[in-house]
Parts: sequence; structure tokens; C-alpha cells
Amino acid sequence: MGKRIGLLGGTFDPVHIGHLRSALEVADALGLDELRLIPNARPPHRDTPQVSALDRLAMVECAVAGISPLVVDDRELKRDKPSYTIDTLEQTRAELAADDQLFLLLGWDAFCGLPTWHRWEELLQHCHILVLQRPDADSEPPDALRNLLAARSVSDPLALTGPNGNIAFVWQTPLAVSATQIRQLLASGKSVRFLVPDAVLAYIDAHGLYRASN
Repeated sequence: MGKRIGLLGGTFDPVHIGHLRSALEVADALGLDELRLIPNARPPHRDTPQVSALDRLAMVECAVAGISPLVVDDRELKRDKPSYTIDTLEQTRAELAADDQLFLLLGWDAFCGLPTWHRWEELLQHCHILVLQRPDADSEPPDALRNLLAARSVSDPLALTGPNGNIAFVWQTPLAVSATQIRQLLASGKSVRFLVPDAVLAYIDAHGLYRASN
């Protein structure tokens, strides 16, 4: 039986309890051996992060320290080009055993945007995709994804077999927390206690991140 490895990318600007709780729930539900949080350096589909890559990496490291099976993977920050998920999947797959299962975690909005991703048709050659589906996500996937879903969908994420190739939905009730909200609170001098882990809050305070003067 191979390992079960999950990948969750994001700008993590900053990492917050919504990211972490979601990650932990999926890791527990699927019995993942490891769930790697991957900070993006220059995400092609997002605005430039507000703080440096090193600060965002440090905050994620603070957040997951000692919390198994969550770990940090900094490979995208070491690249000198935009963070393409296909590159990360190819690299990661090359490091794993043939029977290891690799799971890419995507929110519903990101999943619906897949047809705009670099070499998106190749993603399932390297991983299974887990779509973190919220009960309130009632939008329809784009036409380009409908055939893929029809061919590759598995109704029970625990029934995913083999190292790659399928899509499953994981239902979650998300915490109503956003990085945008946290940045706005900090910029206006308000507290973000209990929205981010204490270690992340201590890092933000120590380095004066997201303050109006930045």
C-alpha cells in the first residue's frame, strides 16, 4: 500500500484558520499520510501577494509546526517563474513511488477555473483532484469540465484507487474567514486574534506586516 499525499497550494497572504481547518478535515477524512501546504510565489491567476514570499512561508511554517500530517513544501518559492501547478505535480510525482496516491486539493472556484490553467488537461496524469465543495456553491462548472467530470468523477473520495486519474468532491462547511478580511482588519489597526493561529499573529506583530504604513 503506497503513501497518500495531499497538496494544497495558495498565496497564504496570510495563512488563516479557514485554510488550516479545511486542510486538517480533508487529511483526517481521507487518511492522508501527509498534506503539504505549498505557498505560491507568483500565482498566474491572482494579484501579487501583499507581503514577501519569505514572510508568507514563515507564517505557514509557524502555523503547522507540530501539527501532523500538515507540512510545508516551499518548492514553488524556489522557482524564478510563475507558479504552475503542473510543474509542481510533475516534480512531486517524480519523487514518489509508483503506487503512492497524490491528491490535489482545489476549492470550487479554482476548479471551475481549471480550463484557464497552464496544461490543465495533463493534471490528472499525475494526481487525483479533490474538489472542496461548499454547500452554497451552486454555480455550474464550465462546459469544458463537464465531459471530464462525466468520465472521471468518483462519488466517494474514499473509493479513489490507483495513483492518479480521478476527481472526487469533499463536502465542507467552510469557516467564514478570508485573507482579504484579515488584511483589512490589520490595515485598520484591529485585532485578528482567533482568525489566525497565535504563532502567525505573533509573527505578523513582530514584523509589522499588513499595517497601513506598509
